[in-house]
Amino acid sequence: MTDLTTSVQKLKGIGEKKALAFEKLGVFSLYDLVSYFPARYEDRTNFCPIAAAPEGEGVCIRALVADMPRLVRVRRGMELVKFRAVDESGSVDITYFNQNYVKDYLSRGDSVCFYGKIERNGSRASMVNPAYEKEDKPRGVTGCILPVYRMKAALNQRTIRDAVRQGLNLCGEALPDLLPAEIRARNGLAQARYAYENIHYPSDFDALAIARRRLVFEELFVLACALGTMRAERARESGLRITLRDFEPFYAALPFTPTDAQKRAIAEAAADMSGGYVMNRLVQGDVGSGKTLVAAALCWLCRESGYVSAFMAPTEILAEQHYQTLSGLLAPFGMRIGRLTGAMSAKEKREAKAAIAAGDYDLVVGTHALFSEDVVYGRLGLIITDEQHRFGVKQRSALIGKGEKPHVLVMSATPIPRTLALMIYGDLDVSIIDELPPGRQKVDTFAVDESYRTRLNGFIRKLVGEGRQVFVVCPKVEDDEDEETPGDKKLKSAEEHAKELAREFPELSVGCVHGRMKPKDKDAAMAAFVRGEIDILVATTVIEVGVDVPNAALMIIENAERFGLSQLHQLRGRVGRGQHKSWCILVSDNKGEEVKARLSIMSKTNNGFEISEEDLRLRGPGDFFGSRQHGLPEMHVADLGADTQIMKTAQHEDSPGRGQGPAGGRSAAHPAGARRPAQAHRDAVPE
Repeated sequence: MTDLTTSVQKLKGIGEKKALAFEKLGVFSLYDLVSYFPARYEDRTNFCPIAAAPEGEGVCIRALVADMPRLVRVRRGMELVKFRAVDESGSVDITYFNQNYVKDYLSRGDSVCFYGKIERNGSRASMVNPAYEKEDKPRGVTGCILPVYRMKAALNQRTIRDAVRQGLNLCGEALPDLLPAEIRARNGLAQARYAYENIHYPSDFDALAIARRRLVFEELFVLACALGTMRAERARESGLRITLRDFEPFYAALPFTPTDAQKRAIAEAAADMSGGYVMNRLVQGDVGSGKTLVAAALCWLCRESGYVSAFMAPTEILAEQHYQTLSGLLAPFGMRIGRLTGAMSAKEKREAKAAIAAGDYDLVVGTHALFSEDVVYGRLGLIITDEQHRFGVKQRSALIGKGEKPHVLVMSATPIPRTLALMIYGDLDVSIIDELPPGRQKVDTFAVDESYRTRLNGFIRKLVGEGRQVFVVCPKVEDDEDEETPGDKKLKSAEEHAKELAREFPELSVGCVHGRMKPKDKDAAMAAFVRGEIDILVATTVIEVGVDVPNAALMIIENAERFGLSQLHQLRGRVGRGQHKSWCILVSDNKGEEVKARLSIMSKTNNGFEISEEDLRLRGPGDFFGSRQHGLPEMHVADLGADTQIMKTAQHEDSPGRGQGPAGGRSAAHPAGARRPAQAHRDAVPE
């Protein structure tokens, strides 16, 4: 038995180059390797007679090699091995390209299992480069459920499968069983060794279902335990008691009427703040739903009890925008609002910090500068973080440490299904603003391919000629980035596409912004766009959550198939924020039916919560809002769109009076495309 921490480079056939390729997949040790689960599976369990094999579909056949394989040299660099195979129903011509060793391995009379696609030309059937193995050899690529893994260059499926097989043989018995025996017994769950074996090499689909259910349960149980611990710690923490006030005078002084959803979120947070314990609340709402008003109301409530509020935004320009918005909302109440950002001059920073320490401000708006060591707050009562997933846990904790157990409000414009919000943000109470203020512009959305490029360029000229501005989003920064797959070479890069657009529109101003730029350069480009100095801004997803540009009326998203629905919705939310009619154009040359279905959803609805539910169903939880920075385990096995019942059971097991949770553990990777039987045989507990 080998130690779980042993490097994958110790395995047979894994040299330095392949070990580096595994590292790019996050696989360093044998434990990482056996926890690197298949992305999908191919059903190769059923054999079919040659005559009955469907055309163009993957199929297994069992046939005799009817003649000696012969080598045919077509030209330099192109050699074929050809032979005929037969069964009782018919024959098939088999060809291998540049695989000369086949002629030495197979002989006339061999009984061979093949897997591939049969093509028919009249009465003749043929297969090209099918997988094969002699019938008397152990089943590896035929007659089985074959795992298919995500890959990087320098690796292939056979290399990964062989490595995983070696890893399981060497360290399978050392795999930790994180679940207590009584919980396994009570829920009919397999042992860890069985689960790992059958998630990689299932004996049948029932075994795969049993293995997957065990690993899903384990992941959700570990998560439930972690969240339970966080909630328990929070529940014991007493906090500032803010005096509850009637908000009607506040609402009456506003230049608009708040929605019922805004009022509900304010009431929920105010009840927390007046309850004598520390508030930790997430306010989640779609783009333009009015979360800033909720923050403003709570800052007003804090001031009424003599406490100061701090509002932290992820970027300089967004902090400036919030400063202007909150000043407009709160200055009529006589509130003193300050600002502190990294871009301020040294003198401005000194003056701002002195004013904060003296208690001259009721509210301070800023960036990460708010939690600098030399910033001292008097009576800090409320901390608000906008788009909290943009901040690391240490940053939020540093700001919280500035006060005596201040209340915390987190705002997110990423609509996510409530199930997912409660799991990943389980340490927070959740308020959802599911209603848009009246007058919010609907953004018309269309999915097109490259054949529309000329018309699209004409539309850009028309809108800019009318005084509007345009966002263009690309999936890459530059053309020489590492490629995930060969098809990625067709992806648009922000830097190159900006140059193309500058050549196409020499009379217009084209800018570019991406995550590799220095923050001050990025903010400068965004600020120039806000001021109207740039007509077309080409960007990566750094603008997914960003400033209001009321004059921007067109969002073009290149290679739209590369983005999740929720991300597309966030990007679309950058336009339609002013009085002008706005559009979003999704450009994709991908002809896949799944891609077409996904993009059509964007064309049918502007409701972020509907889109997020569909995104969850189609993709699984993904990385909706940076859960890694939240400090919680990543979701790899569990599909929260399909595993709701298992999640409830795992949460129940972690409830008081049930089994004790594990001290910790590592989750495994997500078999996203796994074929899942409808019923997972819950009573079977393989040992």
